[in-house]
Amino acid sequence: MQTNLKQSDISMTSTKNRSAYIAEVLTEALPYIKRFKGKTIVIKYGGNAMSDERLKSGFARDVVLMKLVGMNPVLVHGGGPQIGALMERLGKKSEFIDGMRVTDSETMDIVEMVLGGLVNKEIVTLINQHGGNAVGLSGKDGELIRAKKMLFKRNSPELNAPEIIDIGHVGEVDSIDKSVVDMLIQGNVIPVIAPVGVDESGQSYNINADLVAGKLAEVLEAEKLIMLTNTPGLLDANGNVMTGLSVKEVDKLVDDGVIYGGMLPKIRSALDAVNSGVVAAHIIDGRVEHAVLLEVFTDLGVGTLIQGRKKRAKKS
Repeated sequence: MQTNLKQSDISMTSTKNRSAYIAEVLTEALPYIKRFKGKTIVIKYGGNAMSDERLKSGFARDVVLMKLVGMNPVLVHGGGPQIGALMERLGKKSEFIDGMRVTDSETMDIVEMVLGGLVNKEIVTLINQHGGNAVGLSGKDGELIRAKKMLFKRNSPELNAPEIIDIGHVGEVDSIDKSVVDMLIQGNVIPVIAPVGVDESGQSYNINADLVAGKLAEVLEAEKLIMLTNTPGLLDANGNVMTGLSVKEVDKLVDDGVIYGGMLPKIRSALDAVNSGVVAAHIIDGRVEHAVLLEVFTDLGVGTLIQGRKKRAKKS
């Protein structure tokens, strides 16, 4: 069968289809841009999105675009693989207990070097290269994050009471002084925060980035908490992504053991945030290019939405 279509006709058709698609995407994004203008969105950045060059570049552009259309993105980043890699080069073995890194004084020095230096500055540089205005902070700067030692408890069938294990300089958030972040937001700056805190005596602590992001979303009264992961989101027994979940539904999933392991800290932080007034928490797939934009600006999104009790998020 012969066709009379010329190459120029095919190219024109392709161009028209692409233009229509772009216009549709922009039109779909408009109400979300209007709704979230001036709102603070806390993003926990980690996983594959921090190690794949293409994803890193796309994430930086996403954050810059959010700022340009009037949103206030605030980033909290992890850096576990980078810490592990440097420890290996230095001949120091990484040790974990139930997913928590055992952090002695020497390891804490490495953590601060990697999180507050190498990783933080790389993210800041990447955002600035894509037209943003980012500033990097450690939680120690301006006593942004006041920490306290985490008492790690583990149930043991041989003991009548939970076993308390000392995992070193691992902390939890005691309080956050949001004035530093507020000042940066008002100055049209994108804050990039390393999850290291300090206690009253000046002792440094390594804090789970999910916990820091959740607590920061609370104190900033953020509209959204977005956590990038290496999974599509929360999955049901059949491997399907669950979304539009209430706090009660998520609590039941935890009780039933559907949510377990490394996802638990993220879920607990998300639940604490929405229970404290954050409108919605999102667990999204950071392996998807432009995942943040797709979640914020489109109807379908790319992950799991957990809706707060105080206000219901319209977006699924």
